[in-house]
Amino acid sequence: MTVKVCLVQDSPIFFNAKETLIKMEKIIVQNAKKRCDLIVFPESYIPGYPRGFSFGAVVGSRTEEGRKLYTEFHANSISLDGAEMNHLIQLSKTNNVYLCIGFTERQDQNGSLFCSTAYISPTDGLMGIHRKIKPTGTERLFWAEAGGESLVTFDTKIGKLGGLTCWENYMPLARMAMYKMGVEVYIAPTADSRDGWIQTMRHIAMEGRCFVLGCNQFFTKSMYPPHLRHMVQHEQEKFCRGGSVIVSPLGDIIAGPLYDTAGVLIAELNMDRIQESKLDFDVVGHYARNDIFQIDIKNQPKIYREK
Repeated sequence: MTVKVCLVQDSPIFFNAKETLIKMEKIIVQNAKKRCDLIVFPESYIPGYPRGFSFGAVVGSRTEEGRKLYTEFHANSISLDGAEMNHLIQLSKTNNVYLCIGFTERQDQNGSLFCSTAYISPTDGLMGIHRKIKPTGTERLFWAEAGGESLVTFDTKIGKLGGLTCWENYMPLARMAMYKMGVEVYIAPTADSRDGWIQTMRHIAMEGRCFVLGCNQFFTKSMYPPHLRHMVQHEQEKFCRGGSVIVSPLGDIIAGPLYDTAGVLIAELNMDRIQESKLDFDVVGHYARNDIFQIDIKNQPKIYREK
């Protein structure tokens, strides 16, 4: 089986969920016409990854300006049962394409936000959500932690989908949780554009014997709304270079990395390569040594099986 995938390396309309959805619809329709089976958007594409912001927080105090910024960020995040998610589900169905979308999730019953990834099927709709189990650094101020129930995988017509977000990919046991569920297309939305990130993506592909899709935004400081730019005035103009990449189960780069521009990466994945790669290494098979090592993952759900 061959699966055609598309990684979107672009900027949202920052802190504007409504306008970002309009932009996403154009991107989805355009690339679905290219007969892509799966379209992936980066970490917190809705309403944008808040790079450079302090939210007015230092140890022992917070500013009123920072609180107002958080309120704006919260207002432009989206909920699972809101109109925005329903629209994305309909776009998946209408265009007959799987969607994997990084977004900041608002839960209306409380003030907390999560860094989430939605897995959407053209037949089943919203299959499930991965929520970041460990936000990195200052992200812990505005994103809450999720638990083992967030370590989800999906058995679909285009293969077993799953993955982790950004620096969760440096957590060996979190990666192992994905491998144990037989992930074949490992999706890694990120905000990390360092050169070393590409080596991380290649390592995961070789370790998990899976295809790895590393998807990042490209954006500059001037893309922020004018009323927010003064908060990041000391940052460099080129905030995030991108670096989206598609890697084979043997660690070979199939497409990318794409740097310093907006665009898409498209590649066809030969799913036979996954089994071929396990001839000499299988992290949960003949290399597992279950007589020595055991892993207990609390509350990880069973794999979702598409109808």
